Amino acid sequence: MEIIVCIKQVPDTTEVKIDPVKNTLIRDGVPSIVNPFDRIALEAAVQLKEKHGGRVRVITMGPPMAKEALKECLAVGADEAVLISDRAFAGADTLATSHALAAAIGRMGPVDLILCGKQAIDGDTAQVGPGISVRLGMPQVTYAVKIELAGGSLKIERESETGFETYEAAMPVMVTAAKALAQPRYPTVKGTMKANRAQIPVWTAADIGADPKKIGLNGSPTQVRRVFVPPARAKGEIIRAGSAAESVALLIQKLGEAGIV
Repeated sequence: MEIIVCIKQVPDTTEVKIDPVKNTLIRDGVPSIVNPFDRIALEAAVQLKEKHGGRVRVITMGPPMAKEALKECLAVGADEAVLISDRAFAGADTLATSHALAAAIGRMGPVDLILCGKQAIDGDTAQVGPGISVRLGMPQVTYAVKIELAGGSLKIERESETGFETYEAAMPVMVTAAKALAQPRYPTVKGTMKANRAQIPVWTAADIGADPKKIGLNGSPTQVRRVFVPPARAKGEIIRAGSAAESVALLIQKLGEAGIV
């Protein structure tokens, strides 16, 4: 089975702060990590490879430092990694990102399964995986919690707002991973040493044959205008009176004074 996993290097959201003057993210000193949902997707891919054989390749779009995220993926079981990096990709929104990744995946050759995390923790759009599937003309199943190989197709269980749904999908297919799909493993010493020795190829926009009008800012109909911290909520007031009835009466009085009721 040929599996490709799309990952993203993201800032650790527990450490992100915003400059109150410039209204921009303060990235200095903020560690970068592999997007947690992408780690789940990778674990599911490695488990499928261990059970049924095949190859797992990981790909990401980003700056040269994103190689570190790819090496982390190699350390936990991926066989190969590719970085697509070019100034032409700068400023890409989810539409332009999915175009670039789809073009790169097309260059990687035949694939049976593309796995992505359901969303990235820095954007939370959940759009890139489905965007890739549309550009490659393959079916998609999102928010997967279970994947099984059944003959020549995949049996996929997904979570929804109303419960769980089960689909049978012919390959190739794109699947996005929900939290319950797998528990990511830790890298081994042997895996880490092997990953550190790995030579990761870097492909440019020209290498993947990307349309210049569909990548970077040129291919991005949406742009971030500003980033800001929502104003802090005013402290509430605890209503206390001699009895429950008096507390309710006082609460109604204050709500009336505030024009709420």
